[in-house]
Amino acid sequence: MPETTVNNIDRLIILATQAGLPVTREPYHDIALRTGLDQDTVMERMKMMLERGVIRRIGVVPNHYRLGYRANGMSVWDVRDDRIDELGKKIGALEYVSHCYHRPRYLPEWPYNLFAMVHGRDRESTEQHVKQIAGLLGDAARGYDILYSTRILKKTGLRI
Repeated sequence: MPETTVNNIDRLIILATQAGLPVTREPYHDIALRTGLDQDTVMERMKMMLERGVIRRIGVVPNHYRLGYRANGMSVWDVRDDRIDELGKKIGALEYVSHCYHRPRYLPEWPYNLFAMVHGRDRESTEQHVKQIAGLLGDAARGYDILYSTRILKKTGLRI
């Protein structure tokens, strides 16, 4: 199991970045200025925290609603468990899918085990995207549904 303890330098960096990286030309330089560290130290420590699992990922988290994608639907699929990785990779690579993951079934009420968040500007475009996924999956999909978002929830990670 990776070492997940943090020292005082790591803690400074986490506190400076937990609300997100600065949206600037040189975000690591700006973090260095905030923390009193040099840029190379910030980059090195963040890389080490990623490797150790202290930080899970560094990535962009767009607000699809603010970008004009107002019909966001979680497509849920019933596929064979032994094909979940293969099919999930195909779906997750689509430009209109922000995330795709495996979830347990709860039979008999809930047969779905593959979830993919599909973004569209309206329900019609979202439904077209889901039909494209259905075509991609073919008879590997034994059934599916779309669960539309009804409100926007605050998206934040753990805070110190």
